[in-house]
This record gives sequence, structure tokens and C-alpha cells, in this order.
Amino acid sequence: MNTEQLAINTIRLLSAEAIEKAKSGHPGITMGSAPAAYTLWSKFLKHNPENPDWADRDRFVLSAGHGSMLLYSLLHIFEYGLTIDDLKNFRQFGSMTPGHPEYGHTKGVEITTGPLGQGVANAVGMAVAESHLAAKFNTDDIKIVDHYTYALCGDGCMMEGVASEAASLAGTLGLGKLILLYDSNNITIEGSTDIAFRENVGDRFRAYGWHVQKVDDGNDTAAIAKAIEEAKKVSDKPSLIEIKTIIGYGSPNKAGKPSAHGAPLGAEEIKLTKENLGWPYEEEFFVPDEVRAEISDIKKSLRAKEEQWNELFAEYEKKYPELAEEWKAWQENDFAKALYDDEDFWTYNEEKATRESSEIVLNKAAKVVPNLFGGSADLSPSNKTVMKGREYFSKETPEGSNFHFGIREHAMTAMANGIMAHGGLRAYIAGFFVFCDYMKPSLRLSAIMKLPVVSVLTHDSIGVGEDGPTHQPIEQLAALRSIPNYIVFRPCDTNETAAGWYAALTRKDAPVGLVFTRQKTKLLKESGKNALKGAYIVRDSEKETPDVILMASGSEVGLVYDAYDVLKEKGVDARVVSMPSFELFEEQSDEYKESVLPKKVTKRLAVEAASDFGWHKYIGLDGDIICMENYGESGPYAKLFEKYGFTVENVVEHALRL
Repeated sequence: MNTEQLAINTIRLLSAEAIEKAKSGHPGITMGSAPAAYTLWSKFLKHNPENPDWADRDRFVLSAGHGSMLLYSLLHIFEYGLTIDDLKNFRQFGSMTPGHPEYGHTKGVEITTGPLGQGVANAVGMAVAESHLAAKFNTDDIKIVDHYTYALCGDGCMMEGVASEAASLAGTLGLGKLILLYDSNNITIEGSTDIAFRENVGDRFRAYGWHVQKVDDGNDTAAIAKAIEEAKKVSDKPSLIEIKTIIGYGSPNKAGKPSAHGAPLGAEEIKLTKENLGWPYEEEFFVPDEVRAEISDIKKSLRAKEEQWNELFAEYEKKYPELAEEWKAWQENDFAKALYDDEDFWTYNEEKATRESSEIVLNKAAKVVPNLFGGSADLSPSNKTVMKGREYFSKETPEGSNFHFGIREHAMTAMANGIMAHGGLRAYIAGFFVFCDYMKPSLRLSAIMKLPVVSVLTHDSIGVGEDGPTHQPIEQLAALRSIPNYIVFRPCDTNETAAGWYAALTRKDAPVGLVFTRQKTKLLKESGKNALKGAYIVRDSEKETPDVILMASGSEVGLVYDAYDVLKEKGVDARVVSMPSFELFEEQSDEYKESVLPKKVTKRLAVEAASDFGWHKYIGLDGDIICMENYGESGPYAKLFEKYGFTVENVVEHALRL
């Protein structure tokens, strides 16, 4: 058995043994894909295990995340810091080898792909980032951005819609440095893919505009290597390499069967697999010395590649010092902090719909944040998300930083995760708020990974009006607020919109959803930077203890603001609290929270043109809420607000009742 085959079988058996020890996992893909993965990592992938964060490394995305032991075995033998003990602790609490690879947890894991298909879209986002950064920073004589994005996916990824959305866009954009390795084994949990999936995937990708190849034998490493070489020669199209594999290859009784997909092989079957593969070692979790030596030699060449890049960058700094400094600043990604003391950024004097406010604020921010990159799912005229004076990113103009995602909300969000995980850019995306239901799986992954993707979500309530209940978000605020580590910010006016954008663009550990109105809102003289605290007093009682606290977010703040005056005429001293972000408010000190919402004031009224879910924490048992208890209707927004009780008169009535 030659050293290459020995290394491939090492990956297969480390994976199978770890899964067996955990009594949980997916051995099938790890055994079938081991030849393709090792060929890529040993012969093509530009990376340095001694510096996993090297900016110009190739990216490897495991879209088939259930095959995590394939990646962990590679990370072990390439010495990324995973030990044999880490492999033995696969899927155990607190281990470095969780069931699916987690970004930020294990060195060498580029992104959390989670559900199938996500990784394909993540990889498209990474390839977009590489293309844009290359257009910005490369010169005719020096290329400091010159790397590929590789993704390994399976049949399940190919069935998921998010992968198709992203692949379609990748073809349109001609992302020549994106190479997708497709482990085509025709088996899923329920059986043969024929029961639900009979299409010609290669033809589909050709129709998308991809360069497509097929390797008939997944164990033919020479053919796999040749296909990767051919893919790298194609610069104007992304590449798909379909590799026909046998799931659970090597297992005498389970190879090619659904039983190899999602359950341990069993101790006896592993013993038989070792015999079948001609594995001469009895020790479990064993890496032969020949494999260690081979990897040691490969690592020397990998280290040399980064050293060559460092020399290239030193030359770049001498010849292009301004570009070099800008490159470093883009990697640091701290531009937006300068906005805090920018008086113009916080100064407004017109009443507008907050989606229009957002357009103004975004364009002010874009002058200070040069690496801002984003766009909308075909709704930029409505979302108001175009950065003026900047081109659109395309196959022909990769230097553009406005982006057409097309009508692909799910892929848009997953791509944004890839862009942010790649590094060097500040990504924002946009859509109608009601369509965040199409974005939700990837928004959740943003939160898990602590990636500060900004989502502009407009048309935020029954204020959408005539489009009717299908387009009027009712439960979406509650849905996003329910995501751990996700920040929702629904501003009441332009001043608070500036605060929302500032919070979003300076955040480094959480995604932010900026939720904006279609209809005009009241501009408050008291609003502004205080909104960064999530909730603050806009108008206060003249008494030490207010009779009632009126709370709201978004356009409804204007209602409680005006109700304050009517209540005062009726002898009721109110406090008005604007609450654009539950999450930012919860980050404040207990003293601050008590100063805004003192426990002794139990008469509290919340007003929000959405579901009441989530507000009870703030209104308490003695409080009340004016909200939407069902879906809206089609009609002018003013008529709908009147019908559903979002009026000053109704606020006053509820407050008096309290």
C-alpha cells in the first residue's frame, strides 16, 4: 500500500473509530470522500496549519457538515492542533470535535454550515469576497489576493433549494475561483436517491453557467487531481466536479447501503473493514509513521507558500504603501467607530419613513466605511439600500460593492455569512421584513457564529398596507427576538436609525436586524445616541414616580409620544420610553434598566403593531399591550392602524384603564 493510500485509509479509519466510540455520527461520507478530500488537501489546497488565519489561504467548506470526522481527521493529520484525544472525544460535551464543525471553535473550520446546502452558498459568498478584494487590491504586477474556494457537498446539498439559489447566482457572476466537489453516492438516510432525486445534476449546473466534469471512480486520485487541475484552468466560470463514490467504502457489509450513512459501523464491522482495506495495524486511532512523514514534507511546502506571500506583501508595501495600509485597515474592520463623533451622522431635521432614513444614514456610513459591501434580494428601490457613487459587483465589474442578489433571500443570507467569515468586508443584506422567514435558517447560523451580518428589513408591520396579510409581518419581530445572540433594532425616526446603523456597523460578535417602516414617522427632538442603550426615556413624568409608563418601538413611538400630552391634560403623569432593541437594553446595567423601567411602577402599556410575544417581560402582570392579535388586511395603512387600535385615542384609553 503506497503512502497516499495509507493516508486515505487513515482518514477512513480514524473517522469510523471516532464515530464508533461516540456511538453516534455519519461514517459513510467520510469513507467514500476520503480520496477526494486527501487529494485536495495534499496536492492543491493552499493553507498553512501553523497559521490557520493567513489571509490569502484557500478556503475549504464542508457543506456536508454531517461528515465532520472527515474534516477532523484531516485537521489532525495536518497538525492543526487536534489531538488523538480530541478525536476520541468526538461528539462529547465540551470537546473540540462537535457533531458538526463549528466556526470559531475548532482551528481550521472556516464556517459553520449546519443544515445541508448552506455550505454551497457560504462558499459562493467567500468566492465573491475573494473576487472583490482582488479587484480592489491587486495591481498589474503584484497579486496579494489570489486564492480559491473549495466546497465538498453531497446529494443532500444538491436537493436543498439554498444551494440551487446560490449556484445559479455563482454562474451568473462567473466566479472562476470557486470549485465544488460533489460526492455523488446516490444514497440518503431513506434509501437510494432514486426515490426522490433523479435529475442530471451536471446538466443543471451547465445550465447555471458552470464548468462541469465527472470522475467515475471516487478512488481514482489521479483522475480527481486532473479534474481539479482542469477546473483551475477555467477562469470565467465556477466549476463542479461530480465524483461518483461508494458510501461507506471499505465496509464489507454496509458499503453502498443507507445503513452506512448515519449510524456507527459497529466494532465487528470496523474489524472487517480493516481486513478488507488491507490495514496492517491493530492499534485503534493509529496514524502510521509514513503518513506523519508525508504530511511533514507537505507542511514544509505549505509553510513556504505563506513565506512567499509574506515576501510578496513586503514588496507590495514598498511599492504601494497606501494600498497596503488600506488592506490592513480592511482586515481590522474598525472604520465605523469614527461615526460616533461625526456630528453630521447624527443630525437630521425631516420626518421620513425609516426606510428612507436608512438610505440617508447608509450613504453617510458608506463614506466612512470603504469596505461596506451589500445589497438586496431584488428590492433595493423599496429597501433603499444602494450606496450612491459605487458600482455594482458583477462578472465584468468585480470592484463594485453594491450587489444584486436577485430574488434569493435564503442564499443571500448564507452568502453574507460566507462573505463575513472570509474577512476583509462588512456585509449587509436587505429584503422585506416578512421575507425574513426565507432568511431565518441562515440568520440563525449568523448568530451561532457571532458573525455581524447586517440585515435591512423594511415594510415592518401592517403599515405595508395594500399588499395585505401575506406581506404584513406580524410574528416576525418575535421570531427574530427569539434567536439567541441576534440583535433586533426597530427605530422610531431618523435619529434612532443612525443609532441602529452605528450599533450594527460597530458590532463584532452578533448579527443585527434593522427593521424599518414604509410609512412616515414622527421625528423626535429627544431621540438619538441614547437609542444605543436599547431603551431610554423620551418624555418623563413631572412627578418622581410616573403614574404609567408608555413603551413602544418604531412608528408607534410617535403615538405614545403624543398620548403623553393628552394624558397630562387628564391629570395622568406618564413616562414615554422608546424601546428600539430589547437585546441592547438587556446588555445595560441593572441600575440603568431600573432607572428606565422602575419595578415599583407596575402600570405599563406597550404599543407595537405586531404580535405581543416577548413584551410581557417588560409590561408585567399589571400591564397591558396594544398589538396585533391576528393577521392584517389589505387596505391603506392609515385605515389599518385605525382599525387595529394604533391611534393616540386608543393609547390614551388603555392608559386610563390601567
